[in-house]
Amino acid sequence: MRAALDGVMDPEIHRPITELGMVDAVEVDADGIARVHVLVTIEGCPMRDRIERETAEAAATVPGLSRVEVTSSAMSEQQRQELTTRLRQGRRQIPFNQPGSLTRIFAVSSGKGGVGKSTVTANLAAAMAADGLRVGVIDADIHGFSMPGMFGITEQPTKVGDLLMPPTAHGVAVMSIGMFVPEAQAVVWRGPKMHRAIEQFASDVFWGDLDVLLLDLPPGTGDVAISVAQLLPQAQMVVVTTPQVSAAAVAERVGSLASSTKQQIAGVVENMAGLTLPDGTVMDVFGTGGGDRVAQTLGKAVGADVPVLGRVGLDPALREGADGGVPLVVSAPGSPTAQALRQVARALTRAPRGLAGKKLPLSVSSR
Repeated sequence: MRAALDGVMDPEIHRPITELGMVDAVEVDADGIARVHVLVTIEGCPMRDRIERETAEAAATVPGLSRVEVTSSAMSEQQRQELTTRLRQGRRQIPFNQPGSLTRIFAVSSGKGGVGKSTVTANLAAAMAADGLRVGVIDADIHGFSMPGMFGITEQPTKVGDLLMPPTAHGVAVMSIGMFVPEAQAVVWRGPKMHRAIEQFASDVFWGDLDVLLLDLPPGTGDVAISVAQLLPQAQMVVVTTPQVSAAAVAERVGSLASSTKQQIAGVVENMAGLTLPDGTVMDVFGTGGGDRVAQTLGKAVGADVPVLGRVGLDPALREGADGGVPLVVSAPGSPTAQALRQVARALTRAPRGLAGKKLPLSVSSR
C-alpha cells in the first residue's frame, strides 16, 4: 500500500505525499477494506478533493482489496512547520544561489515601458513549459505587475507555515505582488521594500527544482534591476526593444547597468518588428534596425558578443492573448508570431548548463 501511495504527487509541491509526511495512517482490515487518512496543508486546501481522489485511485491498484476509504484533515501547526523545514532542507536561503543549483535565470528588461516586455516574458515562459521544462516566473515589476492577468491567475498562493506555494497556469509557476493587492489599488513602495519583496519571492516561495526562472523587471535601470543583480547574481539579462530608434537608444542604457553589476547579457529581442498586412506585405510601423543597434551597443559595453535572439512581429493576437490570460504560444502555437517566440525561448535554453563552480557527486576509491 505504501509503495502504491508513493505515486501520488501533491499538486502544488510536486513531490510524493509519502515523502511529505501527508500519509497519516494506513489500515487494511480482515475484510480487505483499506482505510487511508491523508493530511492536507491547510483547512481550505483547494487541492483536497484531487488529493483524496488520486490517493483512492492509487490504493485501489493494490491486489486483494475489497474497498478503499480515504479521509483527510488539515495538518497541525507543528506538522506544517515540519513540512516547511523539510522543503527548506532546514535552511532559509535563496535556493538558486546554492552551488548545486542548475536553474537558468533570465531577467527580462527594457529601457522604457510600452515595448511589450511583459508579454514577451509570459510567452517565453509558456513556450519553455510547452517544451517540457519546469519554469517559474517572478513578477518583479512591483508597481506595474501584470503576470497574474497574462496567465489568467486569480487565486492567491497557498501558505504552508512561512512558505508559499505559487499558483500554476499553462505549466508555469508564477509569483506576483498582484496576487495580494486588491483590484485597482496601487502599490506605494520605495526601494528597500521592493528589494525585500523580490528577496521573499526568491527565498520564501517553494519553487521546486526549476529548469528556468524568468523575472519580469520594470522598465529602466532603477532599484529593482539593481536588487535583482544583488539577490540573483547568476541572472542573465534579456533586453526587449522595438525597432524604433528612440526606443533602441533608451534600451542601450541597460548596458551600463550590466557592466556595473557584472551581469551577462543573454541577448536582445526585437518586438513589434513589423505588421503583416492582409496582402502579405509587411509594414514597418516602428521602423527597422533597433534590435541590431542595441545588440551592437550592448556588446561594446560588456565586451562580449550580444546576439539578437529573435524578431517578433506586431500581432494583435499577441495582445489579445495577454488580455485573455492565455499566451499566444499556447492558444496558437503554429502562428508565425508564436513560432518566433518559441525560437527565442529555445535559443535561451539551448546552450548546455555550465558546471563551473558546482559540486559534483564524485567519489574516489582505491583498489
